[in-house]
Amino acid sequence: MKKLRKLYVGLIMAFLYAPIVLLILYSFNDSKSRANWGGFTLRWYRELFSDSAILSALGTTLSIGLLAAALSTVLGTVGAIALFQMKRRPRQLLLSAVNLPMLNSEVVTGVSLMLLFAMANVQLGYVTLLLAHVAFCVPYVVLSVLPRLRQIDPHMAEAAQDLGATPAQGFFKVILPDILPGVFSGFVMALTMSIDDFVVSFFTTGSGVSNLSITIYTMAKRGISPKINALSTLIFACVFILLIGINLRDFKKDGRGSGKIEKVKIPY
Repeated sequence: MKKLRKLYVGLIMAFLYAPIVLLILYSFNDSKSRANWGGFTLRWYRELFSDSAILSALGTTLSIGLLAAALSTVLGTVGAIALFQMKRRPRQLLLSAVNLPMLNSEVVTGVSLMLLFAMANVQLGYVTLLLAHVAFCVPYVVLSVLPRLRQIDPHMAEAAQDLGATPAQGFFKVILPDILPGVFSGFVMALTMSIDDFVVSFFTTGSGVSNLSITIYTMAKRGISPKINALSTLIFACVFILLIGINLRDFKKDGRGSGKIEKVKIPY
């Protein structure tokens, strides 16, 4: 039974990572054709950093992603605190409304946002793209922060104010440190969703403004360049290194925590 479970897990991991391994392999292929191997080369990495269109799309993707993640983290955290302090029935109704953008089709979200900007007579471009990304990232932050709020004592802020802290000090020194893991998770989730999005971006961007997903979609009509394989490899490497760093940090924290021995004075 154990061998069967290991085989099953191995097949799942192979299914998930085999495409990524092939993508990394082809990023070093000297031939543009994926049918044959032309030898090892770093040519596509050199051409990647000299391609102004891809670098511009990458810059737009990162700037939109970071700004959208930051804004949605602030809005989502404030919204989660407001929902947490509501009574049960209105909280459930508003939480269902917050969940709706995640359950809704991206095509419907993209078209509706495009119509909204058109009715408001807002020209499609960088700002509309940013607002659209904030709109669909906020629910992910709310769902990341709410569980952390349910784990803390709801009277901690009041106790801090009784001890002389202002409401702002009570939030930043008492509440925020406890919910910070949820806030950080929401930020990372929002950043990931923003970088990964294509459909909403396609409907809400204007001429001259395109992120990586739109640029790759445009290239797909005439064939994907191996430079995209090189770019994807670099993105995967950055995410992989970041993930290892986070896991090592958590491992060190757990190691320090397990090694501590508290001295307890026993009264006689």
